[in-house]
Amino acid sequence: MDFNVKRLTADAGTFLSRAVQFTEEILGQAEKTELDSHLETLLASAEYTKLWTERIMKQTEVLLQPNPNVRIEEFLYEKLEKKVPMRVNNHEQLGNNMIDSGYELGPGTVYGNALIKCGETERQIGGAEREFIQSSANNFLTPFKNFIEGDFQTISRERKFLQNKRLDLDAAKSKLKKARVAEARSAQLNSTPPLGEEYRAHFSYMLSFLHVKWLKCNDATLRRFLSKGDKCVTSSGRRRRGELRLGDEPGWCVSMSLFLHAGQMWAEEEAKAETELRVTQSEFDRQAEITRLLLEGIGTTHAHHLRCLNEFVEAQAAYYARCYQYTVDLQKQLGSFASMLSSNNNHQSSPSRASMPIALPSAPPIRCSAVNELPSSGTSHKARVLYDYDAAGGGELSLVADEIIVVSNAPGMDSDWLMVERGNHKGKVPITHLELLNRV
Repeated sequence: MDFNVKRLTADAGTFLSRAVQFTEEILGQAEKTELDSHLETLLASAEYTKLWTERIMKQTEVLLQPNPNVRIEEFLYEKLEKKVPMRVNNHEQLGNNMIDSGYELGPGTVYGNALIKCGETERQIGGAEREFIQSSANNFLTPFKNFIEGDFQTISRERKFLQNKRLDLDAAKSKLKKARVAEARSAQLNSTPPLGEEYRAHFSYMLSFLHVKWLKCNDATLRRFLSKGDKCVTSSGRRRRGELRLGDEPGWCVSMSLFLHAGQMWAEEEAKAETELRVTQSEFDRQAEITRLLLEGIGTTHAHHLRCLNEFVEAQAAYYARCYQYTVDLQKQLGSFASMLSSNNNHQSSPSRASMPIALPSAPPIRCSAVNELPSSGTSHKARVLYDYDAAGGGELSLVADEIIVVSNAPGMDSDWLMVERGNHKGKVPITHLELLNRV
């Protein structure tokens, strides 16, 4: 396995330094560099955008597919990068059942024909719903998902880099501050050497310093540093060169040259800390600028999401308009079927007038079924218009409800249409809008 031990050690040291700095900031034992107010505002705006985008996405998915099991299945297909199988929606399923029942009961009957018409309309509504779901997924959900999984992930990554650079900067500031305090204390010791019992506290200070230096240099370097010390007088009165002895008796000492060399080394540490601070400050400023540029793109994201929202509303309005038109047309057809069924019931329940011995006045016009008693070719009938009809193409005639007209069945004409004459105007009209009366 090929890896760089020095790089691994350096990364571990950086991670440890950041962890210590972060812990001290949480405990209030270290200063924290604050971001400028503009950058903080941009970060908050990005967080709110991400939060509400996720909520809108989730609720839209519930609206488009209320069944949670189907949503989970579609999610798994998406993660497996497989095509979602075609599934019949609720309207289409209802339409299929209505059409099957209509053919089972008989398409020639009024009720069977009505079931077939309702089933066809439900199928149309199901198709419109499928198109609306597809349009909403492509033009609304997909851009929102791309922002969460793409743009915001980039912002989060750069924000994490900025956090690390800030921790490095604060650690460098803390290091420089400690180096300056230690250098000032060393200078004070050099100018006014401590006496007697004060050596114990100062020796502890110097020992901690030497421990740090021991970690940074090898044993030979530290021994050369200690060998530069003058003779030290121990508690027994014997002088030894470069030797430290710790005893319980008061009066032991440390060579004065140790304090002099310590002051020099603390000065070097301060210079290194200043250099490190300049480097970390530069890296922090550069990362803050990169993060700021990314965050300012949130405004562009909002504008793009607004266009997606307009497309979603337009698709929703078109879907509801199509459903309304389908149901209005179906309602008109069902009204004609109900009138025809009532007319047939009246015929079946009324007594036969031919069996009555008493002559009666001329009977009013008898209504007949528009389905079962169509006028034969070449004959004309009177008819009443059940609903308003607007001509949709050439050869058709617009009618008004309750209007009495003359209709006929032209040779070769579709059985669902009749030829209508009204004054000098002539055109074809669907039989579902008409109620046939007596022959002319």
